[in-house]
Amino acid sequence: MSDQHSHQSFETRAIHAGNTADPLTGAVVPPIYQVSTYKQDGVGGLRGGYEYSRSANPTRTALEENLAALEGGRRGLAFASGLAAEDCLLRTLLVPGDHVVIPNDAYGGTFRLFAKVVERWGVDFSVANTSDVDSVRGAINDRTKLIWVETPSNPLLGITDIEAVAGVARQAGVKLVVDNTFASPYLQQPLALGADVVVHSLTKYMGGHSDVVGGALVTADAELGEELAYHQNAMGAVAGPFDSWIVLRGIKTLAVRMDRHSENAGKVTEMLTQHPKVTQVLYPGLPEHPGHEVAAKQMRAFGGMISFRVEGGEEAAVQVCNRAKLFTLGESLGGVESLIEHPGRMTHASVAGSALEVPADLVRLSVGIENADDLIADLREALG
Repeated sequence: MSDQHSHQSFETRAIHAGNTADPLTGAVVPPIYQVSTYKQDGVGGLRGGYEYSRSANPTRTALEENLAALEGGRRGLAFASGLAAEDCLLRTLLVPGDHVVIPNDAYGGTFRLFAKVVERWGVDFSVANTSDVDSVRGAINDRTKLIWVETPSNPLLGITDIEAVAGVARQAGVKLVVDNTFASPYLQQPLALGADVVVHSLTKYMGGHSDVVGGALVTADAELGEELAYHQNAMGAVAGPFDSWIVLRGIKTLAVRMDRHSENAGKVTEMLTQHPKVTQVLYPGLPEHPGHEVAAKQMRAFGGMISFRVEGGEEAAVQVCNRAKLFTLGESLGGVESLIEHPGRMTHASVAGSALEVPADLVRLSVGIENADDLIADLREALG
């Protein structure tokens, strides 16, 4: 993060970091540099270091500077998707024979990447309950290079004490990666708590409007950032200029959106905990949630994601999803509109039969920024 923005509040950084006025016209929004290559002033005479847009593009640079500022990191990198970011990170830091500790509750796509792609490359993994520091410590062996954490986790909303696990990682001489997608940098700052790398699906809260796919890495260490940037260019799954511009636009309202997401989720949670057909509500804002105290310590608020279990098993959960009207039945999360899904058959179908398999009676909500009373009425009708 540049010194220019280090003293500013989050809301100010979200709007201004990386968003310098165009020097030619004075345009207050960075232009979309929809260009593949750049004129050189003689061989090797690059203007601003730009030669080819896979290597660097001014619109993507603006986003990457913004991401680093929001996470308090030294380097931000933007990718074509969250999984592209994860793939670059793993292939940069790991070699065949290495080992990774992954959470027992993680995004299905992340598990698929480890189990179906990275493992074939000769990297193996162990599953740990990352909410339990001793479980993480016990999963480390002499080949471990990374500890991977999601907090809040997807879809069971588990909470990991980032600072505590960072201590375990330092003691073992391994790096800690935190997927911060569910929280966003507005609610949580993993690098400040000791993480080495933060991962984001920019598709979710950062973009915020269900109109872009993207991913990001932010690193606390400049040297690691350079190594990741080398592989980003060598592997090529970069964010395009238009997608970068869309995410930058979304980020400007991230703070106010996350406040509303969290406020609405709190109201929806209150209703769900009192509904006779709901057997369990998973939300870190609830005092009875096992990670509540840790979440209150490391998060600004508890976010907009809720999962709950229903009476009647899998078919009852599926019918709740099908009956919802204002909540749109669809995968993904973090948009201004509310979404509902059945993780077992949708986002987490890839973990069926594994240690990460999710309960069949589970419903996941991404609570949007609509009127909370309307959302509650829709869920009451869907529950029957």
